[in-house]
Amino acid sequence: MEKFHGALVALVTPFVDGRLDEQGLVDLIEMQIAGGTHGIVPCGTTGESATIDFDEHKRVIDLTVKTVAGRVPVVAGTGANSTLEAIELTESARESGADAVLSVVPYYNKPNQEGMYLHFREIAEKVDIPMFLYNVPGRTVVNMLPETVARLAEIDNIIGIKEASGSLEQISDVIRRCPKDFIVLSGDDFTAMPTVCIGGKGVISVISNVDPRGMSQMMEAALGGDLARANEWHYRMFPLMKLMFVEPNPVPAKKGVEMMGKVRSGLPRLPLAPMGAANVDKLRAEMSRLGLL
Repeated sequence: MEKFHGALVALVTPFVDGRLDEQGLVDLIEMQIAGGTHGIVPCGTTGESATIDFDEHKRVIDLTVKTVAGRVPVVAGTGANSTLEAIELTESARESGADAVLSVVPYYNKPNQEGMYLHFREIAEKVDIPMFLYNVPGRTVVNMLPETVARLAEIDNIIGIKEASGSLEQISDVIRRCPKDFIVLSGDDFTAMPTVCIGGKGVISVISNVDPRGMSQMMEAALGGDLARANEWHYRMFPLMKLMFVEPNPVPAKKGVEMMGKVRSGLPRLPLAPMGAANVDKLRAEMSRLGLL
């Protein structure tokens, strides 16, 4: 498996009494590596990057790098809607020893395509570390178009994108326009397998938090050309993929790892609310069906 290919987990950030649960984080990382995950992505959307402060952010990445100890790549989430803040977080991740960073399209500001280009170019010029762009218009409101991605792909240390538009048309256009070695990763579990089928290299996954083996097996099958087996994994996990988003991400994923006994608490930080009782029952039933509990 090549570096930055396959199933990379968008890792949840565990808290106890509102504070970072460092032992819980270590335990989750060990569970992921034992389950065959091909890479760890701390401090992304699923890691509640919007509600962890700078010191916590740096600590999560530091601890992740130290715990992983080179066994799989670490792609640190360092995005922000302030270019200066994104540069600071990216520099911190480089100093921590992350293998690459994941930088989201600025949210709330609603930059145009030129603003997005200038934002990412500035980060890439200021910090010498491999960077994945992250396009998730459902959260950022604006959509980074394939032609903008292709412009950015010409910059040496911008090596790929997490494409979470959910559109295979857009993913196809990105792959078509960008260099052959540009790494396109699905940003959604639902499109992970089909993305590989059209030339993508993997996924940054939410469901991997609770089923690392399933997603890693699906990606290995798809990348190896065994589409029948990849399809089997896709439909096996499909109901659980849907349950991961029955409430705002990462609420179900955090509840899932709590159910598995991997963390002491699966509570998110406000403004995310705890998972509703009816949905907890649905999640428990599906995870039990899959043998995850």
